[in-house]
Amino acid sequence: MIALKQVQRQTGVALWRQIADRIREAIGRGDYDATGMVPPETMLALQFGVNRHTVRSALAALAQEGIVRAMQGRGTMVERKERLNFPISKRTRFSQGVGDQAREARSELLGVFEEAADTEIARNLKLRVGAPVIRLETTGQADGRPVSRATNWFPADRFAGIGERHRESGSITKAFRELGLADYVRLTTEITATHADDADLADLRLSPGAIVLVTRAVNTDLDGVPVQYAITRFPADRVQFTIEN
Repeated sequence: MIALKQVQRQTGVALWRQIADRIREAIGRGDYDATGMVPPETMLALQFGVNRHTVRSALAALAQEGIVRAMQGRGTMVERKERLNFPISKRTRFSQGVGDQAREARSELLGVFEEAADTEIARNLKLRVGAPVIRLETTGQADGRPVSRATNWFPADRFAGIGERHRESGSITKAFRELGLADYVRLTTEITATHADDADLADLRLSPGAIVLVTRAVNTDLDGVPVQYAITRFPADRVQFTIEN
């Protein structure tokens, strides 16, 4: 019997969510690789000290994420989906990063907004606070499966119309090119991890308790002038990063 961390009662976190987190961690460690199956509900209920209904709720949440799949008469099978390897380099591009790991990679535009730069955005884009910026909300998909959700900001004076260009091309790189920016490079990338928020659950098709990797990145033109500040969220069970020098 594989040892799993016990759940904690009266913590404000539902028991089924804690159990889903423990099973997700065990799958990530490869604990079930020998059989390819999650232990039976009765065994998990005994390990965690809960009833089978609570375990069933946890497994249902993991199935919604695509991590496991119920097999009638057999139990719950671990879905073997390799993580996409996403390189972070001098020229980081979503479609090129996914490359031949997926038959189709595309960016979907969720919304376009014009707003005033707050302190954080102004600092990263080297603008004055209150300067006009364009915000694009996008998701990145690989073979129809969402693998990223991004909020992107651009200087409005330089990139007016970038939302329409992205809607037509499905690519920030192509939109830049159409607006006169032929090339751009990555200046900085900061990576953290957190639990998925409500928008992640909806746009990335995750269940409560899922972990997302968060990047905060600044891209510049070849003269070093910032052209894009982006906060992107990736499901930790679907994407891994490779830092390229």
